[in-house]
Amino acid sequence: MRASDIMSSRVVTVAPEDTVLDAARKLHTHRISAMPVVDDGDRPVGVVSEGDLLRRSEIGTDRKHRSWWLWLFTEESALAAEFVKSHASKVVEVMSSPAECISEDAELEEIAALLEEKHIKRVLVTRDDKLVGVVSRADLVRALASAPKTKPPATAPSDADIRAAFLESVAGESWFEPTSVNVIVTDGVVHLWGWVSSKKAIEAAKVAAEAVPGVRGVDLHLGKTPPWIWGY
Repeated sequence: MRASDIMSSRVVTVAPEDTVLDAARKLHTHRISAMPVVDDGDRPVGVVSEGDLLRRSEIGTDRKHRSWWLWLFTEESALAAEFVKSHASKVVEVMSSPAECISEDAELEEIAALLEEKHIKRVLVTRDDKLVGVVSRADLVRALASAPKTKPPATAPSDADIRAAFLESVAGESWFEPTSVNVIVTDGVVHLWGWVSSKKAIEAAKVAAEAVPGVRGVDLHLGKTPPWIWGY
């Protein structure tokens, strides 16, 4: 799936020269937590969110008082930036910029990686540098909820097929070392014996086994690799 398959195309926007109060009213009216800021050519130049409007002088949430030692160790540029955020009248002065953008052909893995890397909740979708939609974390969750359920195989796979499928699924995973784990499949039940690097690796091995079509159960006999195995 790509961005165009899950994006919201009816996007509420605001202009850089609109007032902060206008932006706040739009967020409230449309019950959204953020919106793109676009120029006259529908090109995104930033994003304004609830977080950008959290500390405002109009409602008394700006930082009026600080302990003396915080003032002492806070740079003047940071204090000036705080003042702008809480007192500026134009959207361009409080928005987060630049906006994180992707093309409509971007795959979901790329989108998820960007959201995670930048610690953001949404990304703007563009075509020829113009805004055409927004993909949020919620859109990815909806895509997951709409994913088709895995159909059971028409014929029950053999124990050998299950074992091969499991080993293929964990091949190349840094947390699984095939030479340290013995995999035995009996009547559809995967038995794992041996050592792995951590408790999370034990959990991951269980998840990988459960995901193999035809598996009826997983029997774990895995432990965390003791230091003496590596000669320490």
